[in-house]
Amino acid sequence: MNNPTRVIGFVNAAHFIDHYAMLIFAAAVIVMGPALGMAYSELLPYATPGFIAFGAGSLITGWLGDRWSRRHMMVIFFGGIGLSMISVGLVQTPLQLGTALLSIGIFASIYHPVGTAMIVSYADKLGHEMGLNGVWGNLGVASSALVTGVVGQYLGWRYAFVIPGVVTIGIGVAFALMVAHEDRKGSKQAAAQARVAKQDMWRVILALFIVVIAISTTFNAVTVALPKLFAERLADLTNSPALLGVIAACVYVFGAMTQYTIGKLLDKHSLKTVSLPLSFVLAPFLYFAATLSNLPLILVSIGIVMGAFGQVTVNDAMVGKYTSEEWRSRAYAVRYFIGFTAAGASVGLVAWLYQQGGFVTMLHAFAGLCLLVVAAAIILPNEIKVPAAQAS
Repeated sequence: MNNPTRVIGFVNAAHFIDHYAMLIFAAAVIVMGPALGMAYSELLPYATPGFIAFGAGSLITGWLGDRWSRRHMMVIFFGGIGLSMISVGLVQTPLQLGTALLSIGIFASIYHPVGTAMIVSYADKLGHEMGLNGVWGNLGVASSALVTGVVGQYLGWRYAFVIPGVVTIGIGVAFALMVAHEDRKGSKQAAAQARVAKQDMWRVILALFIVVIAISTTFNAVTVALPKLFAERLADLTNSPALLGVIAACVYVFGAMTQYTIGKLLDKHSLKTVSLPLSFVLAPFLYFAATLSNLPLILVSIGIVMGAFGQVTVNDAMVGKYTSEEWRSRAYAVRYFIGFTAAGASVGLVAWLYQQGGFVTMLHAFAGLCLLVVAAAIILPNEIKVPAAQAS
């Protein structure tokens, strides 16, 4: 029988690796251009197929996780994404680069539907583990650029892909040796669940659909726009790109800690009780950020990031609580497919809105979009608590 703490530890490490691997190229491309004799604008599009696969692939990998084995899918994740990172470090042509980055995206698509479902299956306190898992993912995002920059500077860009690839394969071997195929028949898998009345299930689905689109779009837009926003609006404080990067990283730390806090609250209170007050955070902060600068902008940006990151934890807990064990990976697959598709569209939306009226227009537009999050929280029905034995 698997040790739940050990399994969740491996899944958290996988979340870190998943986001880390997807963002190495974004940091390394700056030094890869001269080495490969290509401009930044020529190299960047080679990452696009991988990001498409990251979202679209989740539909297939989630189905395989439910119908076949989540444990086996995670073994494939560790081995596949590790070898894919190493292969990027060995490329010689642009075509090889595009193929290797596509391979990273395909294997990265395994994690969210399969790994998140495993967290739900093995968690004693669902909210706590969801929040902690979110922190690990965000540490992967935050450390990718930093580690890639250091390794790239001292050892060369190829090692920035090869070293994490080798480490990932090592973790995968340990996972394969220490984690057995899951037993989905015990009551343990249902211990964290709650129910809603059958006639209210449409409200859960509608609320989840609305909030996933609104939050995924806003979340990605904020992460894309924040460096440029800080460069424009914090000029009175600093013009140093390095210091601006440190400020942005500190803002994101508040977001990661919020995920942990919201997770703990979800163990003590119903989803509606937590999500309703949280839903009122984003719209006003986005609206005020449109006209602020310097220290007030930094403080409001912390509020924006806390609101967005907190909602991500609520979204994942909603799927975990309200879907049955045999359908859970597929439910997460649909949730992440919709979320990643909306997130992808947000990049073009940011560019268009900025062109129309700068950050004022862009941030006001996303503030309006986040009013939908309030509506989604209001229509969410009340929970009916179910004992673990009954739930199974």
